[in-house]
This record gives sequence, structure tokens and C-alpha cells, in this order.
Amino acid sequence: MPPPFRIAAIGELLWDLLPTGPQLGGAPANFASMSAHLAALESPRTSDEIFLISRVGNDALGRQAVEQFTARSINLDHISIDTRYPTGTVTVALQPNGNPTYTIHENAAWDSIPHTPQLLTLAPTLAAVCFGTLAQRSNETRATLRRFVASTSLHCVRVFDVNLRDPYWSPESLRWGCSHATVLKMNHEEVPHLAAALDAPPQSRSPHTLAQFVLDTFPVELVAITRGAEGSLLVTLETIHQHPGIPVQVADSIGAGDAFTAAITRALLLHQPLPAIAEFANRWGAWVATQHGGMPSPIPTP
Repeated sequence: MPPPFRIAAIGELLWDLLPTGPQLGGAPANFASMSAHLAALESPRTSDEIFLISRVGNDALGRQAVEQFTARSINLDHISIDTRYPTGTVTVALQPNGNPTYTIHENAAWDSIPHTPQLLTLAPTLAAVCFGTLAQRSNETRATLRRFVASTSLHCVRVFDVNLRDPYWSPESLRWGCSHATVLKMNHEEVPHLAAALDAPPQSRSPHTLAQFVLDTFPVELVAITRGAEGSLLVTLETIHQHPGIPVQVADSIGAGDAFTAAITRALLLHQPLPAIAEFANRWGAWVATQHGGMPSPIPTP
């Protein structure tokens, strides 16, 4: 049995307001939920700890979010309550192919995640942490996120999930993320935006060549690019692995990338080879795409 891991995600916890009804979501929250499921599937007696660091409002949606995450065996010691702003919500419209479009409402509780001494104590104990760009749209949460990530140990797997949501990102946030990550994850549509933000030379703007540029320029050790139905591309300094994807009937793609990211993180902690990492991540990402919302349940057994 592998040693217990402490894995954290920091950022937005919100409700996706879907045509079929509200679903709990937010990329860090989806990541934490899938990380907890993967740990439990590996061993029901796992002593792994999965942490979600976020903030909810003092309202019914906030209380429901906490209740649901408590049932998912996720440590909520670092979920704080905001008395000024409501729990975050996102209005989601689905295109015919299942791809979502988002209207992310501002002045949400997760825009004011406070930094605490407890976070400074937690950070150095982590085996992995996942962070993105959306939570950095506000000054307070951006400062908390960056201080927390910078306080992790040299051995921590630091996963930067690009996850661009217009207009809530900047070239500076992309550069900062690459400078502090050991794993960079993005989808194929985000490649040109990242290339421009990093001032990549013209010959380094395809998925393969941009990945190589990132590996040569930043402390990133693995670049993971999802390609929807066409699978994924994983690149290290030594190896390139392309996975063709797993054909499924897509319900919606919400959370599929987050499941992919959680699976990659766990496989890396277990020191799996690149082909095994790709297969594991693509299978979980594909399964979530067959479900509605970013946190489907129950999770199938292998």
C-alpha cells in the first residue's frame, strides 16, 4: 500500500447553475472531489487527506456545499464563511456538443479567501497542490493562493491548471503559474493564449513545441494537454506520449478536465510511467464526460 498523501486544491467553490438544475462545482472543488474518490477506490482504509481551501457565503448554498463535501470525506478545515458576499454561482449554458459556456458571477465568497497561520502550517506537509487562474481574479484570494503555493516543499507536486475563463485571467497570472508549477495542465484551445502570454517564439506555438518551450524555460517537469475526444498529449524533457482518447457518449464536459488532472496527480504520486498515467487520466476524464456536472456520484469501481 502506498504511503498516505496529503493533497490540496485552492480556489473557487461554487454552484454551476445548469439547465438540469444546480450542481456543485468549481475546478479546485472538482479536483478535490475526484482526488478523494480515487484515494478511496485504491483502498477503503486509505489515510490520505484531501483538503479544499475556499470560502462560501453565510447562506443556504454555502451550507449545502459544506454538507455535500463533508459526505465526500474531504477535509474542510480551511473552508471559511463570508458574511459579506454570497456563495459563488455560475450560469452554465450547454452547446449541442455538450461543451459549456459560463457566466461567472462576481463578488462571490471565494473572491476573499483569507490567508491564515493554519495555511502556512499545512502547505509544507502537502504531497501535491492544485491551483489555477480564475481564483486569482481578486487581490485577496490571489495573494492567499500565491503565498500558499510558494510555501509548499520542494518535493510537492505543484499542479497549475490553466483553466482560462474570460475575462478573469492575465498573462502575468499565466507566467506566475508556470514559474511555480512542476506540472502544467491545459486544453488544446488554451495553447495559443499561453504561447502569447509567455512570449514563446513563432516556432514554439504548436502543442508539442510549446510544451518543450515551457519545459526548457520554467521549472515545469510535465506538460499535459487535453484534446477532447482526441485524447491527450503528455510531454516531459525525455518523453512524449500521445493518447488517442476513449470514445464515449458525452453528456457534458464539465469537470472532465478536472478529473483528468486529479488522476494525473495521483498517478504521479504513485510514480507511474507516462503511458499508464495517460491511460488512467483519460479513462477518468472520459467517464466524467458521460455524466452531468463536475462531481458525478457514485464513482464506478475499476
